[in-house]
Amino acid sequence: MTRQIAELLMYVAPEPIQQANERWLARILERLGSTRRGAGGLPLLELWRAPELLLTQTCGYPLMTALRGQVRVVGRPRYELPEASGGNHCSLLLSRADDSRRTLPDFFDSRGVINGEDSNSGMNLLRQRLAPLHRDGQFFTRVGISGSHRESLRWLRDDLVDLAAIDSVTFAYLARHAGQEVRGLRVVERSASSPTLPYITAVTASDEQVTALRRVMNETLGELPEVAEVLGLSEVLPAGEEDYQVLLDYQREAQGLGYGRVR
Repeated sequence: MTRQIAELLMYVAPEPIQQANERWLARILERLGSTRRGAGGLPLLELWRAPELLLTQTCGYPLMTALRGQVRVVGRPRYELPEASGGNHCSLLLSRADDSRRTLPDFFDSRGVINGEDSNSGMNLLRQRLAPLHRDGQFFTRVGISGSHRESLRWLRDDLVDLAAIDSVTFAYLARHAGQEVRGLRVVERSASSPTLPYITAVTASDEQVTALRRVMNETLGELPEVAEVLGLSEVLPAGEEDYQVLLDYQREAQGLGYGRVR
């Protein structure tokens, strides 16, 4: 029996989501005859590049900027959630509901937050939307880096920032299971569409192994309908790096307009 790394760390909250992912992973490993090796607190980039990696999920932006050619894409999730369907999702650009500013241009010279420089939903999609509105390479008076979407939401609720871009899947999960974390917030604008976060395996996996892994992921979803329901996940679609090229297109679009960094 092989022992491989299997972690799903992109959507780990609220608790029902984490529990559903853990049940799904356990069934996948059982079906594959593998035992689970813990990631042991590995930094995400090391986890994603680990030669013992069986299955994890990454963000589409680092897939194309830091991991290209170093992992195999297994597929992308087809969520059926508000603002996420057909293998795509978006970012929701949020403010507090009581903020008098109503349109994105109104937020020029406001306080912004991103969850990380390497985030697609928290940074790249936001940058693409702000690029036509910047002045001399700047849109915000200042930009904080929160480290996570949930922390960005807390900063927004606590009036530490005025505008945040939140992954629509994260928002849907919180709205369903932890409504207090999104209460009192309002969608100012939706970002461009983006392919959902890819599932990946080690670069050494063959085409046959990738196909077999995706098949088992889908079969186990069918065996665990309550897990599929909690995750809002109906299917893992075939995918490859070419599906995520659009994220680099968004990057180039912003850079072409003189807005290479959210600031």
